[in-house]
Amino acid sequence: MKKRTKVVIVGASALALAAGGAGIAAATGDDDARPIEGKALDQASAAALKATGGGTVTETEVGDEESYYEVEVTQADGSQADVQLDRDFNVVGQSADEESPNDGSR
Repeated sequence: MKKRTKVVIVGASALALAAGGAGIAAATGDDDARPIEGKALDQASAAALKATGGGTVTETEVGDEESYYEVEVTQADGSQADVQLDRDFNVVGQSADEESPNDGSR
């Protein structure tokens, strides 16, 4: 009986973890969203910072609905811009991020 109980607990824990992950994905609006990593992160960050004239990279995403990469840049005044990049790190779009830094969706 103990083995069965452990399996149920592990199964319930895995289900709860999956539900939490789904909540995070829903908050970002993209079920397949994942951060940019490695060398691609360096290249995407450099391209986005060049496009915005500086700032701090605060969030990244591969497979954004608008482009291959998306890089969020925050300026010293707190304003934010989303920079969309293609697979070759060319800027294909840029927009002001209308979300408040304290909106709880991050």
